[in-house]
Parts: sequence; C-alpha cells; structure tokens
Amino acid sequence: MTEWLDALATQAARRRACALATVVAIEGSVSADLGAKAVFDDQGKLLAGWVGGGCAQARVAEIAVQSQRTAQGELLTLDLRSEVLGAGMPCGGAMTVFIDPILPPPMLWVLGHGPLAEALCTQAALAGFPVTVLDTRAEAPRFPAALAVVSDDPAYAALNGADAQDCVIIATQHKGDHLILRQVLARSWAYVGLIASHHRAALIHADLAQAGLTAAQQAALRAPAGLDLGARTPAEIAVAVVAELIAVRRRRPVRPGSIIGSTSFG
Repeated sequence: MTEWLDALATQAARRRACALATVVAIEGSVSADLGAKAVFDDQGKLLAGWVGGGCAQARVAEIAVQSQRTAQGELLTLDLRSEVLGAGMPCGGAMTVFIDPILPPPMLWVLGHGPLAEALCTQAALAGFPVTVLDTRAEAPRFPAALAVVSDDPAYAALNGADAQDCVIIATQHKGDHLILRQVLARSWAYVGLIASHHRAALIHADLAQAGLTAAQQAALRAPAGLDLGARTPAEIAVAVVAELIAVRRRRPVRPGSIIGSTSFG
C-alpha cells in the first residue's frame, strides 16, 4: 500500500506541512503491522495509511500536530494492553511509533534583477530555498536556479499567494524600494530583508514611520539585510544575506536584540 507516498507528494506539491508516522516496534497483539505508515496534516487529519484505529490513531494524530509545530521528530510508545493505561484499547500489546514532521521549505521571493539578484538566487537555491524572482526586467535565463521568474507582474500581485513562513528580499537597488516595502510589510513574513547601505536603510525606516507603519511592522525589516561580513561584491553580499536566512531557519539570533528566535520557520 503506497497511498501514503501519494499523500506526501500531494502535500509537497501544495507546499503544505504534514507528518509521517511509522510503526517501528510492536509487542504482542496490535492492530498495525511493523513498518505500517500514515500521513497526518497540520490539523491532525489522517490523509492516508494506517497505524491503528480508535484512541491509538487519535494519540498519534495529536503528536503529529505537535511535531509539525516544533519541527522535531517524536517517538511515541502506546500501551494497548489495558483500558486504564495508555491509549485505552485492550488489544493485548504495545507499539512504538516514530513521527517525522515533513515541513515544506520556505519560498524566498527575490524582488529585483541584475548581478546581485542573480547571486542571491544562486546562493539561496544552494542552501535549499526554492526561489521566485519578481521583476519586470528579470530574464529567466539569468536565473537558472529559480523555481519561477515572474516578469509580467509590476504590482507584485504574486506576493498575495505567499505563505507566512516565506521570506522576501528587496534587491531593487533603490528603485521604488520604499513603496514596495510598504506593501510587503503590511503582512507577516518569516524574514524581510532590504539590500541597502546603512544611510539608505535609515531613510527607509523614516519613510515607513511617516507612512504610518506600526513599530512591529518596522521591526520586522532587516535593513541592511545580511550578516555584517564586510561584504562588497554581489557574490559576497549574497553569501551574507543567505547566511542570515540560514540563521533564521535554524533559530539562531545573529544581531543584538534579535527576534529571530520568535519569527523562525521550521
């Protein structure tokens, strides 16, 4: 039975989280075979497979949801030998289930074109981030590592389909970046970065305050984006920015007063 494989593929295609539960040990009489698998969505709904019915499934579903929230695998032992102990199913045995969260990688939206945007796309893809490039002057052949290159969307409407766990980098080289940021910061992101000098970043923050953005919205902006590595070339800047993205992904604070730990993704 491979329905669980189809369920995983469907969730991946939709960029939706799920958890794969696998029976890794059994003792005595249980209702699932060793190696049996099941897939649960982020609400605990069984999408495919079988790891035991009744209360056993309910408990596995509960831990499946928990594992997706913490991005940590869980080893669950179910005692099915008593109505008082464990799952409340007197099957006469016990089983251990490993629950593995399957979390889609966050999309990195790169707004801009040119050598810097190209380097960002290449470095981010190498680090495991699917990349979508948005810019009216972006040419697909210049971004071979991108998942998609959108050049017919001057209003950046494609961002409306982004997930709250996604990241966005503004690499427009000052061309309308303050207006773009007003649009971007109106919603939640795991990371928002602006490629700019410290002087330009100060001007941007002043504009955002004047435009009425809240303190929390302004604080969500990383400007200048990237770790302070003394980067100067497009390739070096790309490394510094992607390094900060990795820190966000791995829940590592990298700046004084950093709030990365509370805004990270799995």
